[in-house]
Amino acid sequence: MDYYSMMELGETLDQKFDELVENCMLSGEIDQNLYQKYDVKRGLRDANGKGVLTGLTEISDVVAVRKDENGVSHPIDGELYFQGINVNDLINGNQKKHFMFEETTYLLLFGKLPSDEELESFIQILASLRELSGQFVRDVILKAPPANLMNALQKCIVSLYSYDKDPDDISVPNVLRQSLQLIAKMPLMAVYSYYAYRHFRLDKTLIVRPPRPDLSTAENILYMLRVDGCFTELEARVLDVALVLHAEHGGGNNSTFTNHVVTSSGTDTYSAVAASMSSLKGPRHGGANLKVMQMFEDLRANCADICDDDALAAYLTDVLDKKAFDGAGLIYGMGHAVYTDSDPREVMLKKYAKQLSEAKGMESEFELYDRVEKISAKLIAERRHLFKPICANVDFYSGLVYTMLGIPTELYTPIFAISRISGWSAHRLEELVNKGKIIRPAYRYVGTHKDYVDINDRGWDLS
Repeated sequence: MDYYSMMELGETLDQKFDELVENCMLSGEIDQNLYQKYDVKRGLRDANGKGVLTGLTEISDVVAVRKDENGVSHPIDGELYFQGINVNDLINGNQKKHFMFEETTYLLLFGKLPSDEELESFIQILASLRELSGQFVRDVILKAPPANLMNALQKCIVSLYSYDKDPDDISVPNVLRQSLQLIAKMPLMAVYSYYAYRHFRLDKTLIVRPPRPDLSTAENILYMLRVDGCFTELEARVLDVALVLHAEHGGGNNSTFTNHVVTSSGTDTYSAVAASMSSLKGPRHGGANLKVMQMFEDLRANCADICDDDALAAYLTDVLDKKAFDGAGLIYGMGHAVYTDSDPREVMLKKYAKQLSEAKGMESEFELYDRVEKISAKLIAERRHLFKPICANVDFYSGLVYTMLGIPTELYTPIFAISRISGWSAHRLEELVNKGKIIRPAYRYVGTHKDYVDINDRGWDLS
């Protein structure tokens, strides 16, 4: 076949593929009015946007309303509980000033706050499980590193199956062992994957620094990530707080519900966690803080004067009108599916973000975020004629915190995963302990039944 014939064939195949795309779109389109007609809880949410109850849990509680003496619900400042303990109390009550992520992980997994002896023992167990073999680093992490580090982490997690002597054993003792190993190894896999990506895709220096057993999870992340291995105590404590706040958020969030669904099928731990990773990668879930950072970059480039509130309001109005940024009509980091008055995670992280901005000389950057938050809440309520308040969520400030900590954007969502693996593990164990049925919701068929047509008499008829 000559060159021109090959070109013609390529153009023909492209045209045929375009036809397939068009047919796919036509075939998959469903009349949106049918969701209301059949009372289908689309997205597993009711008409008010509240999640449909699909299970029970004792691991965490997300509270946004209180009922008065007449049984009427009223919005309140949001509250988040881990195994019945208010997260604010967990963080503010840390009088000994130890790092809290390990303690939080213990609480989520075992349902109680540990004693000094229990916590020390637990920290030692995690430290003993942190290392990755040279063979794993060479054969899994350093070979063909993906550009997206969430996919790199997925590759690592799925590959650990091959290094496990009992990967398919879903007894509670074995799953607990696997969970602790994943919790311990996730920071290494994330940081090493980042340096593999930098080295092989960007031609930068490759750094593979072993973790230190005397350092906490937050400290080890900064120690392994930074070229000189140095960090301040404030930096490590702010990252530790961020890990605590992201560790768990109820059984209904997308990635945790995914873990429940996949676990209920009886599959192995690595497959269940990889499925949760797939969910967390999405920009509507764990990738949201990246969208916040991109939005602020666009704001700086296109807002007439970021020091003027009227100019900020004009830009944000254009965002809501789909005239600015990505055309989605969303001010990222604003609003939450459950919280209305406030997201307790955002309130706590904002406090630490302010402290860090003062230490870093970045007060003006923090003030910009604060002003955008206030202006956005007012604009969204006015434009959408809402009677309930709109609050910022935890993603609004997490990207700013990571930026001030010098964490590259490629690691924003993996840091979320390093934290949330504790919650996923707790929910997987809860699902296994309670021996629930396989989760199988229903979809109503709204198509039409058709007669079979011989291939010689067919055409593309999708009616």
